[in-house]
Amino acid sequence: MANVIKTKVVTGKDTRLSYFHGWEPVSINGGPEKYSVSVLIPKDDKKTIDAIEKAVDAAIEEGLAKFGGKKPNKGTIKLPLRDGDIERDDEAYKGHYFVNANSTTPPQIVDQSVNPILDRSKVYSGCYGRVSLV
Repeated sequence: MANVIKTKVVTGKDTRLSYFHGWEPVSINGGPEKYSVSVLIPKDDKKTIDAIEKAVDAAIEEGLAKFGGKKPNKGTIKLPLRDGDIERDDEAYKGHYFVNANSTTPPQIVDQSVNPILDRSKVYSGCYGRVSLV
C-alpha cells in the first residue's frame, strides 16, 4: 500500500479530458477493450507536474528489481508524462503535458463530494475535471 501512496497523484482543477472512454471500454487497434482517457495538464500547473514527476521517481525506486537493481536513465524508458507540443499535432494539446491512462476495470467517476456521477452528459471528451492517477 505504501507504493500507492507514493505514486498517487490528483491533478489540478484545470485538467481537461481528451479521448475519454470512461463510460464504456473500447478496443484500440484491435487490442483488448479498456477504459481510457488522455489527461491534459497545462504546463503552468507546476504543482501537478511536480507531483507526477515525484510519483514516477517513486515508481522507479519501487521497481529497481525489474532493472537488475540499477536505477535506469529516464531517457531510456517510456515515461507517462509527455509533451503535447512535441508529440501531438492537435491544438487541444498545445501548451499541455499529457498522461494516457487506461484500465480494464471501470473508473470511479464522481463529483466534488465523491458521489457517483450517473449522467453521462456531465463527463465527456473536452470537459474539465480532476483525475486521480495511481
